[in-house]
Amino acid sequence: MRSAAGKLLILLSFVCGAVNVLFAQTLVPDSSDIRKELRETWFESPLSSVRENRTEVRTAKDGNRFQIRLEETDTTFSVVVAPRTEMPVDVYSESGKTTAVQDVYSSSAPGAWLLIRNKRSGNPICVRYYFAPDSGVYVQFSPLGKSAYGDFVIFGNYCARQVPTGLPFERFYAMSFSDVAALTKNTLPWCYAARREGAYDTTLSMIRVIRSRLANLVYADDAMYDEDGNPVSILTGAPRRMHAEDAGKMSLSSAGFVKWIADGIVYPMTRGGLKRRPLLEPTVSYDPVGFQGVVSEQYNISFALDWTRNLAAAVFSVATGKTYRYPESGVDMTEDPFAAEMTADGIKNTVGYVKDSGYPASALASLLYVFAAEYPGECYLAAIRETDRKRIPEVHAFNQCAIFFPYFDDAGKFQCTVFRNNAESTLAEFSRMFQGDFIHLVRMRTTATFNPQ
Repeated sequence: MRSAAGKLLILLSFVCGAVNVLFAQTLVPDSSDIRKELRETWFESPLSSVRENRTEVRTAKDGNRFQIRLEETDTTFSVVVAPRTEMPVDVYSESGKTTAVQDVYSSSAPGAWLLIRNKRSGNPICVRYYFAPDSGVYVQFSPLGKSAYGDFVIFGNYCARQVPTGLPFERFYAMSFSDVAALTKNTLPWCYAARREGAYDTTLSMIRVIRSRLANLVYADDAMYDEDGNPVSILTGAPRRMHAEDAGKMSLSSAGFVKWIADGIVYPMTRGGLKRRPLLEPTVSYDPVGFQGVVSEQYNISFALDWTRNLAAAVFSVATGKTYRYPESGVDMTEDPFAAEMTADGIKNTVGYVKDSGYPASALASLLYVFAAEYPGECYLAAIRETDRKRIPEVHAFNQCAIFFPYFDDAGKFQCTVFRNNAESTLAEFSRMFQGDFIHLVRMRTTATFNPQ
Protein backbone atom coordinates (compact mmCIF):
# COMPACT_ATOMS: atom_id res chain seq x y z
CA MET A 1 0.00 0.00 0.00
CA ARG A 2 1.15 3.55 -0.72
CA SER A 3 -0.18 7.00 0.00
CA ALA A 4 -2.03 8.86 -2.74
CA ALA A 5 0.88 11.25 -3.02
CA GLY A 6 3.13 8.31 -3.74
CA LYS A 7 1.23 7.12 -6.79
CA LEU A 8 2.71 7.90 -10.14
CA LEU A 9 0.54 7.50 -13.22
CA ILE A 10 2.47 6.90 -16.38
CA LEU A 11 0.67 6.65 -19.69
CA LEU A 12 2.76 5.04 -22.35
CA SER A 13 1.74 4.77 -25.96
CA PHE A 14 3.95 2.27 -27.73
CA VAL A 15 4.15 -0.26 -30.51
CA CYS A 16 4.69 -3.98 -29.91
CA GLY A 17 5.15 -5.78 -33.21
CA ALA A 18 2.56 -4.22 -35.50
CA VAL A 19 -0.10 -3.69 -32.83
CA ASN A 20 -0.71 -0.30 -31.22
CA VAL A 21 -1.23 -0.65 -27.49
CA LEU A 22 -2.12 1.93 -24.86
CA PHE A 23 -0.54 0.91 -21.60
CA ALA A 24 -1.46 2.54 -18.29
CA GLN A 25 1.22 1.64 -15.74
CA THR A 26 0.31 2.87 -12.27
CA LEU A 27 1.91 2.77 -8.88
CA VAL A 28 5.51 2.99 -10.09
CA PRO A 29 7.32 5.33 -7.68
CA ASP A 30 10.02 7.51 -9.26
CA SER A 31 13.42 7.86 -7.57
CA SER A 32 15.20 9.65 -10.44
CA ASP A 33 15.63 12.95 -8.58
CA ILE A 34 17.19 11.10 -5.62
CA ARG A 35 19.53 9.09 -7.83
CA LYS A 36 20.91 12.26 -9.41
CA GLU A 37 22.61 12.98 -6.07
CA LEU A 38 24.09 9.51 -5.47
CA ARG A 39 26.48 9.08 -8.38
CA GLU A 40 29.74 10.07 -6.67
CA THR A 41 29.17 8.57 -3.22
CA TRP A 42 27.21 5.41 -4.10
CA PHE A 43 27.46 4.58 -7.81
CA GLU A 44 31.11 5.25 -8.69
CA SER A 45 32.93 4.88 -5.37
CA PRO A 46 34.93 1.70 -4.64
CA LEU A 47 33.27 -1.00 -2.55
CA SER A 48 35.29 -0.06 0.51
CA SER A 49 33.85 3.46 0.41
CA VAL A 50 30.31 2.30 -0.36
CA ARG A 51 30.47 0.05 2.71
CA GLU A 52 31.12 3.15 4.81
CA ASN A 53 27.88 4.76 3.60
CA ARG A 54 25.05 4.44 6.06
CA THR A 55 21.70 3.12 4.91
CA GLU A 56 19.46 6.13 4.50
CA VAL A 57 15.87 7.03 3.59
CA ARG A 58 15.07 9.98 1.36
CA THR A 59 11.83 11.46 0.07
CA ALA A 60 11.43 11.99 -3.67
CA LYS A 61 9.73 14.98 -5.25
CA ASP A 62 6.57 12.98 -5.82
CA GLY A 63 6.31 12.20 -2.08
CA ASN A 64 7.52 8.61 -2.20
CA ARG A 65 10.14 7.55 0.31
CA PHE A 66 13.11 5.44 -0.81
CA GLN A 67 15.78 3.58 1.09
CA ILE A 68 19.34 3.62 -0.26
CA ARG A 69 21.44 0.67 0.88
CA LEU A 70 24.20 -1.78 -0.07
CA GLU A 71 23.61 -5.48 -0.73
CA GLU A 72 26.38 -8.01 -1.39
CA THR A 73 26.78 -11.52 -2.82
CA ASP A 74 29.96 -13.56 -3.24
CA THR A 75 30.70 -12.01 -6.63
CA THR A 76 28.68 -8.78 -6.85
CA PHE A 77 27.53 -5.81 -4.83
CA SER A 78 24.43 -3.74 -5.49
CA VAL A 79 23.32 -0.25 -4.67
CA VAL A 80 19.60 -0.54 -4.01
CA VAL A 81 17.16 2.35 -4.20
CA ALA A 82 13.98 0.75 -2.90
CA PRO A 83 10.53 2.35 -2.48
CA ARG A 84 8.63 2.25 0.77
CA THR A 85 5.68 -0.11 0.93
CA GLU A 86 3.47 -1.04 3.86
CA MET A 87 2.99 -4.62 4.99
CA PRO A 88 0.42 -5.72 7.57
CA VAL A 89 1.97 -7.75 10.39
CA ASP A 90 0.12 -9.79 13.03
CA VAL A 91 1.17 -8.88 16.57
CA TYR A 92 0.37 -11.32 19.39
CA SER A 93 0.15 -10.25 23.02
CA GLU A 94 -1.63 -11.23 26.21
CA SER A 95 -4.67 -9.27 25.09
CA GLY A 96 -4.87 -11.14 21.78
CA LYS A 97 -3.91 -10.55 18.18
CA THR A 98 -3.70 -7.15 16.56
CA THR A 99 -2.52 -6.03 13.14
CA ALA A 100 0.19 -3.45 12.76
CA VAL A 101 1.57 -1.85 9.61
CA GLN A 102 5.29 -2.15 9.02
CA ASP A 103 7.40 -0.21 6.52
CA VAL A 104 9.17 -2.45 4.00
CA TYR A 105 11.76 -1.44 1.40
CA SER A 106 11.84 -4.34 -1.05
CA SER A 107 14.58 -4.45 -3.67
CA SER A 108 12.15 -5.96 -6.21
CA ALA A 109 8.99 -3.90 -5.62
CA PRO A 110 7.60 -1.75 -8.45
CA GLY A 111 9.77 1.35 -8.53
CA ALA A 112 12.90 -0.34 -7.17
CA TRP A 113 16.17 0.52 -8.93
CA LEU A 114 19.46 -1.39 -8.65
CA LEU A 115 23.01 -0.79 -9.79
CA ILE A 116 24.81 -4.15 -9.81
CA ARG A 117 28.62 -4.11 -9.91
CA ASN A 118 31.38 -6.70 -10.09
CA LYS A 119 32.92 -7.21 -6.66
CA ARG A 120 36.44 -7.85 -7.87
CA SER A 121 36.80 -5.12 -10.50
CA GLY A 122 34.15 -2.67 -9.31
CA ASN A 123 32.88 -2.35 -12.89
CA PRO A 124 29.13 -1.94 -13.41
CA ILE A 125 27.27 -5.01 -14.64
CA CYS A 126 23.80 -3.56 -15.11
CA VAL A 127 21.14 -1.13 -13.93
CA ARG A 128 17.80 -2.79 -13.22
CA TYR A 129 14.28 -1.30 -13.06
CA TYR A 130 11.43 -3.15 -11.38
CA PHE A 131 7.97 -2.03 -12.52
CA ALA A 132 5.64 -5.04 -12.25
CA PRO A 133 3.96 -6.65 -9.21
CA ASP A 134 5.87 -9.85 -10.08
CA SER A 135 9.47 -9.58 -8.87
CA GLY A 136 10.69 -11.83 -11.68
CA VAL A 137 9.71 -9.23 -14.29
CA TYR A 138 12.03 -6.30 -14.97
CA VAL A 139 14.10 -4.41 -17.53
CA GLN A 140 17.83 -3.91 -17.22
CA PHE A 141 20.61 -2.11 -19.07
CA SER A 142 24.24 -3.21 -19.37
CA PRO A 143 27.33 -1.42 -20.66
CA LEU A 144 28.81 -2.74 -23.88
CA GLY A 145 31.48 -0.57 -25.44
CA LYS A 146 30.37 3.05 -25.32
CA SER A 147 26.63 2.31 -25.23
CA ALA A 148 24.06 0.63 -23.03
CA TYR A 149 22.06 -2.38 -24.17
CA GLY A 150 18.64 -3.35 -22.82
CA ASP A 151 17.05 -6.63 -21.70
CA PHE A 152 13.42 -7.45 -20.90
CA VAL A 153 13.24 -10.39 -18.46
CA ILE A 154 10.28 -12.52 -17.38
CA PHE A 155 10.99 -15.16 -14.74
CA GLY A 156 14.54 -15.79 -15.92
CA ASN A 157 13.77 -15.76 -19.63
CA TYR A 158 14.80 -12.92 -21.94
CA CYS A 159 11.98 -11.61 -24.15
CA ALA A 160 14.56 -9.22 -25.57
CA ARG A 161 18.31 -9.24 -25.03
CA GLN A 162 21.10 -6.76 -25.77
CA VAL A 163 18.86 -4.27 -27.55
CA PRO A 164 20.87 -1.13 -28.44
CA THR A 165 19.78 2.11 -26.76
CA GLY A 166 22.28 4.50 -28.36
CA LEU A 167 22.92 6.08 -24.96
CA PRO A 168 25.90 5.94 -22.60
CA PHE A 169 25.35 3.51 -19.73
CA GLU A 170 25.71 6.26 -17.11
CA ARG A 171 22.55 7.98 -18.40
CA PHE A 172 20.54 5.27 -16.64
CA TYR A 173 21.89 6.29 -13.24
CA ALA A 174 19.34 9.10 -13.12
CA MET A 175 16.80 8.18 -15.81
CA SER A 176 13.19 7.72 -14.66
CA PHE A 177 11.19 4.64 -15.51
CA SER A 178 8.80 6.70 -17.64
CA ASP A 179 11.74 7.96 -19.70
CA VAL A 180 13.09 4.40 -20.03
CA ALA A 181 9.71 3.20 -21.33
CA ALA A 182 9.50 6.10 -23.78
CA LEU A 183 13.06 5.50 -24.98
CA THR A 184 12.44 1.79 -25.62
CA LYS A 185 8.79 1.92 -26.71
CA ASN A 186 9.65 0.48 -30.14
CA THR A 187 12.47 -1.86 -29.10
CA LEU A 188 11.37 -3.67 -25.91
CA PRO A 189 8.16 -5.78 -25.76
CA TRP A 190 6.10 -3.61 -23.42
CA CYS A 191 2.96 -5.29 -24.73
CA TYR A 192 3.75 -8.13 -22.31
CA ALA A 193 3.09 -5.66 -19.50
CA ALA A 194 -0.24 -4.42 -20.88
CA ARG A 195 -3.41 -5.07 -18.88
CA ARG A 196 -7.04 -4.84 -19.96
CA GLU A 197 -9.69 -4.32 -17.31
CA GLY A 198 -12.18 -7.18 -17.18
CA ALA A 199 -10.18 -9.25 -19.69
CA TYR A 200 -10.02 -12.26 -17.38
CA ASP A 201 -13.60 -12.34 -16.14
CA THR A 202 -14.50 -15.45 -18.15
CA THR A 203 -11.26 -17.15 -17.08
CA LEU A 204 -12.08 -16.59 -13.41
CA SER A 205 -15.68 -17.68 -13.95
CA MET A 206 -14.59 -21.02 -15.42
CA ILE A 207 -12.10 -21.58 -12.60
CA ARG A 208 -14.83 -21.01 -10.01
CA VAL A 209 -17.23 -23.44 -11.72
CA ILE A 210 -14.59 -26.18 -12.04
CA ARG A 211 -13.54 -25.77 -8.40
CA SER A 212 -17.16 -26.09 -7.27
CA ARG A 213 -17.47 -29.43 -9.08
CA LEU A 214 -14.21 -31.12 -8.10
CA ALA A 215 -15.67 -32.78 -5.01
CA ASN A 216 -18.09 -34.64 -7.29
CA LEU A 217 -15.33 -36.08 -9.50
CA VAL A 218 -13.29 -39.23 -8.93
CA TYR A 219 -10.39 -40.61 -10.93
CA ALA A 220 -10.72 -43.77 -13.01
CA ASP A 221 -8.55 -45.16 -15.80
CA ASP A 222 -9.81 -44.98 -19.39
CA ALA A 223 -12.92 -43.09 -18.31
CA MET A 224 -15.00 -40.44 -20.07
CA TYR A 225 -18.60 -39.50 -20.84
CA ASP A 226 -19.88 -39.57 -24.40
CA GLU A 227 -21.91 -36.91 -26.21
CA ASP A 228 -25.07 -38.12 -24.49
CA GLY A 229 -23.57 -38.15 -21.01
CA ASN A 230 -23.09 -41.91 -20.78
CA PRO A 231 -19.96 -43.33 -19.04
CA VAL A 232 -17.83 -45.09 -21.66
CA SER A 233 -14.30 -46.32 -22.28
CA ILE A 234 -12.08 -43.85 -24.10
CA LEU A 235 -10.24 -46.55 -26.02
CA THR A 236 -13.22 -48.67 -27.11
CA GLY A 237 -16.36 -46.58 -26.56
CA ALA A 238 -17.91 -49.50 -24.67
CA PRO A 239 -20.20 -48.69 -21.71
CA ARG A 240 -18.49 -48.53 -18.33
CA ARG A 241 -19.79 -49.88 -15.06
CA MET A 242 -19.69 -47.43 -12.18
CA HIS A 243 -18.38 -48.65 -8.84
CA ALA A 244 -20.91 -48.66 -6.02
CA GLU A 245 -18.68 -46.44 -3.87
CA ASP A 246 -18.75 -43.81 -6.66
CA ALA A 247 -22.54 -43.59 -6.80
CA GLY A 248 -23.66 -40.04 -7.48
CA LYS A 249 -20.23 -38.98 -8.69
CA MET A 250 -18.55 -38.73 -12.09
CA SER A 251 -15.50 -40.91 -12.78
CA LEU A 252 -12.97 -39.48 -15.22
CA SER A 253 -9.45 -40.24 -16.37
CA SER A 254 -6.87 -37.57 -17.12
CA ALA A 255 -8.12 -37.29 -20.71
CA GLY A 256 -11.76 -37.66 -19.68
CA PHE A 257 -11.40 -34.75 -17.27
CA VAL A 258 -10.22 -32.26 -19.90
CA LYS A 259 -12.97 -33.50 -22.25
CA TRP A 260 -15.48 -32.81 -19.47
CA ILE A 261 -14.22 -29.21 -19.40
CA ALA A 262 -14.34 -28.91 -23.20
CA ASP A 263 -17.86 -30.36 -23.16
CA GLY A 264 -18.82 -27.64 -20.66
CA ILE A 265 -17.74 -24.99 -23.17
CA VAL A 266 -19.73 -26.40 -26.08
CA TYR A 267 -22.78 -27.67 -24.20
CA PRO A 268 -24.67 -24.33 -24.16
CA MET A 269 -24.33 -24.24 -27.96
CA THR A 270 -24.91 -27.92 -28.80
CA ARG A 271 -26.93 -29.26 -25.81
CA GLY A 272 -24.55 -32.22 -25.88
CA GLY A 273 -20.93 -33.23 -25.53
CA LEU A 274 -18.21 -33.93 -28.08
CA LYS A 275 -18.04 -37.27 -29.84
CA ARG A 276 -15.30 -39.70 -28.85
CA ARG A 277 -14.00 -41.10 -32.13
CA PRO A 278 -12.84 -37.84 -33.78
CA LEU A 279 -10.80 -37.05 -30.66
CA LEU A 280 -8.65 -40.14 -31.25
CA GLU A 281 -7.67 -39.09 -34.77
CA PRO A 282 -3.83 -39.26 -35.11
CA THR A 283 -2.10 -35.88 -35.48
CA VAL A 284 1.52 -37.09 -35.67
CA SER A 285 3.32 -39.09 -38.34
CA TYR A 286 6.42 -40.93 -37.13
CA ASP A 287 9.24 -42.17 -39.31
CA PRO A 288 8.32 -45.87 -39.69
CA VAL A 289 11.96 -46.94 -39.54
CA GLY A 290 12.84 -44.64 -36.61
CA PHE A 291 12.77 -45.87 -33.03
CA GLN A 292 9.71 -43.81 -32.05
CA GLY A 293 7.97 -45.01 -35.20
CA VAL A 294 8.65 -48.64 -34.35
CA VAL A 295 7.38 -48.14 -30.80
CA SER A 296 4.27 -46.32 -32.09
CA GLU A 297 3.30 -49.44 -34.05
CA GLN A 298 2.81 -51.22 -30.72
CA TYR A 299 1.77 -48.39 -28.38
CA ASN A 300 -0.15 -45.14 -28.80
CA ILE A 301 2.66 -42.83 -27.68
CA SER A 302 0.90 -39.68 -28.91
CA PHE A 303 -2.47 -40.32 -27.23
CA ALA A 304 -2.67 -37.16 -25.06
CA LEU A 305 -1.21 -35.00 -27.84
CA ASP A 306 -3.83 -36.22 -30.33
CA TRP A 307 -6.59 -35.94 -27.73
CA THR A 308 -5.89 -32.33 -26.71
CA ARG A 309 -5.32 -31.15 -30.27
CA ASN A 310 -8.57 -32.68 -31.48
CA LEU A 311 -10.47 -31.40 -28.44
CA ALA A 312 -9.32 -27.81 -29.06
CA ALA A 313 -10.12 -28.10 -32.77
CA ALA A 314 -13.60 -29.42 -31.97
CA VAL A 315 -14.31 -26.58 -29.53
CA PHE A 316 -13.10 -24.07 -32.13
CA SER A 317 -15.38 -25.67 -34.74
CA VAL A 318 -18.43 -25.36 -32.51
CA ALA A 319 -17.59 -21.75 -31.61
CA THR A 320 -17.20 -20.72 -35.26
CA GLY A 321 -19.99 -22.84 -36.71
CA LYS A 322 -17.58 -24.34 -39.23
CA THR A 323 -15.93 -27.74 -39.08
CA TYR A 324 -12.16 -27.64 -38.64
CA ARG A 325 -9.99 -30.69 -38.35
CA TYR A 326 -6.85 -30.26 -36.29
CA PRO A 327 -4.45 -29.38 -39.15
CA GLU A 328 -6.57 -26.39 -40.24
CA SER A 329 -7.58 -25.22 -36.77
CA GLY A 330 -4.46 -23.29 -35.71
CA VAL A 331 -4.88 -24.36 -32.08
CA ASP A 332 -1.23 -25.27 -31.43
CA MET A 333 0.80 -22.75 -29.42
CA THR A 334 4.13 -22.56 -31.24
CA GLU A 335 5.37 -19.05 -30.40
CA ASP A 336 8.96 -18.56 -29.27
CA PRO A 337 8.91 -15.27 -27.34
CA PHE A 338 12.28 -15.76 -25.64
CA ALA A 339 15.80 -15.18 -26.92
CA ALA A 340 17.71 -16.72 -24.00
CA GLU A 341 17.34 -17.97 -20.44
CA MET A 342 19.24 -17.76 -17.19
CA THR A 343 20.63 -21.11 -16.02
CA ALA A 344 22.97 -22.31 -13.29
CA ASP A 345 25.69 -22.35 -15.96
CA GLY A 346 25.02 -18.82 -17.18
CA ILE A 347 22.87 -17.41 -19.97
CA LYS A 348 21.97 -20.00 -22.60
CA ASN A 349 19.95 -20.01 -25.79
CA THR A 350 16.34 -20.95 -25.14
CA VAL A 351 15.15 -24.37 -26.34
CA GLY A 352 11.76 -22.95 -27.34
CA TYR A 353 8.98 -24.84 -29.07
CA VAL A 354 9.80 -28.27 -30.49
CA LYS A 355 7.42 -29.58 -33.15
CA ASP A 356 5.07 -32.29 -31.85
CA SER A 357 6.76 -32.09 -28.43
CA GLY A 358 5.97 -28.64 -27.04
CA TYR A 359 7.94 -26.57 -24.54
CA PRO A 360 10.20 -27.54 -21.62
CA ALA A 361 8.21 -27.59 -18.38
CA SER A 362 10.77 -25.20 -16.89
CA ALA A 363 9.60 -22.45 -19.29
CA LEU A 364 5.89 -22.67 -18.44
CA ALA A 365 5.71 -19.73 -16.00
CA SER A 366 7.38 -17.35 -18.46
CA LEU A 367 5.37 -18.63 -21.42
CA LEU A 368 2.00 -18.48 -19.70
CA TYR A 369 2.79 -14.97 -18.42
CA VAL A 370 3.33 -13.87 -22.02
CA PHE A 371 0.26 -15.75 -23.28
CA ALA A 372 -1.91 -14.23 -20.52
CA ALA A 373 -0.81 -10.76 -21.62
CA GLU A 374 -1.11 -11.42 -25.35
CA TYR A 375 -4.27 -13.53 -25.35
CA PRO A 376 -6.39 -12.61 -22.30
CA GLY A 377 -9.33 -14.92 -21.78
CA GLU A 378 -7.72 -18.04 -23.22
CA CYS A 379 -6.98 -21.32 -21.46
CA TYR A 380 -4.58 -24.04 -22.58
CA LEU A 381 -4.99 -27.79 -22.80
CA ALA A 382 -1.69 -29.49 -22.03
CA ALA A 383 -0.38 -32.82 -23.28
CA ILE A 384 2.47 -34.03 -21.08
CA ARG A 385 5.36 -35.72 -22.88
CA GLU A 386 7.08 -37.95 -20.34
CA THR A 387 10.28 -39.89 -20.96
CA ASP A 388 11.03 -43.46 -19.99
CA ARG A 389 14.74 -43.12 -19.26
CA LYS A 390 15.08 -46.76 -18.22
CA ARG A 391 14.97 -47.74 -21.87
CA ILE A 392 17.84 -47.32 -24.30
CA PRO A 393 17.11 -45.46 -26.45
CA GLU A 394 14.66 -43.43 -24.39
CA VAL A 395 10.94 -43.60 -25.18
CA HIS A 396 8.83 -40.42 -25.23
CA ALA A 397 5.08 -40.79 -24.71
CA PHE A 398 2.08 -38.46 -24.24
CA ASN A 399 -0.11 -40.18 -21.65
CA GLN A 400 -1.44 -37.41 -19.39
CA CYS A 401 -3.45 -34.22 -19.88
CA ALA A 402 -3.94 -31.02 -17.90
CA ILE A 403 -5.40 -27.55 -18.38
CA PHE A 404 -3.94 -24.11 -17.52
CA PHE A 405 -5.87 -20.93 -16.77
CA PRO A 406 -3.38 -18.01 -16.74
CA TYR A 407 -4.51 -14.52 -15.74
CA PHE A 408 -3.53 -11.32 -13.94
CA ASP A 409 -5.32 -10.53 -10.69
CA ASP A 410 -6.70 -7.14 -9.66
CA ALA A 411 -3.26 -6.09 -8.39
CA GLY A 412 -1.70 -6.93 -11.78
CA LYS A 413 0.11 -9.98 -10.42
CA PHE A 414 0.40 -13.09 -12.60
CA GLN A 415 -1.58 -16.15 -11.51
CA CYS A 416 -2.16 -19.52 -13.13
CA THR A 417 -4.61 -22.18 -11.98
CA VAL A 418 -3.83 -25.74 -13.03
CA PHE A 419 -6.27 -28.65 -13.12
CA ARG A 420 -5.16 -32.24 -13.68
CA ASN A 421 -6.70 -35.61 -12.85
CA ASN A 422 -9.80 -34.01 -11.32
CA ALA A 423 -7.73 -31.91 -8.91
CA GLU A 424 -6.27 -28.40 -8.65
CA SER A 425 -2.59 -27.55 -8.23
CA THR A 426 -0.29 -24.58 -8.58
CA LEU A 427 1.87 -23.96 -11.61
CA ALA A 428 4.99 -24.31 -9.44
CA GLU A 429 3.85 -27.74 -8.23
CA PHE A 430 3.10 -28.86 -11.78
CA SER A 431 6.48 -27.63 -13.08
CA ARG A 432 8.34 -29.45 -10.29
CA MET A 433 6.43 -32.67 -10.89
CA PHE A 434 7.22 -32.71 -14.61
CA GLN A 435 10.68 -31.18 -14.45
CA GLY A 436 12.67 -32.35 -17.47
CA ASP A 437 9.54 -33.20 -19.48
CA PHE A 438 7.93 -31.37 -22.39
CA ILE A 439 4.46 -29.83 -22.32
CA HIS A 440 2.50 -29.32 -25.54
CA LEU A 441 -0.13 -26.56 -25.42
CA VAL A 442 -3.26 -25.90 -27.45
CA ARG A 443 -5.55 -22.93 -26.96
CA MET A 444 -9.25 -22.65 -26.14
CA ARG A 445 -11.34 -19.55 -25.51
CA THR A 446 -12.92 -19.29 -22.07
CA THR A 447 -16.61 -18.48 -21.84
CA ALA A 448 -19.09 -17.01 -19.38
CA THR A 449 -21.64 -19.68 -20.38
CA PHE A 450 -19.44 -22.61 -19.26
CA ASN A 451 -21.79 -25.35 -18.06
CA PRO A 452 -20.24 -28.80 -17.45
CA GLN A 453 -22.80 -31.56 -16.97
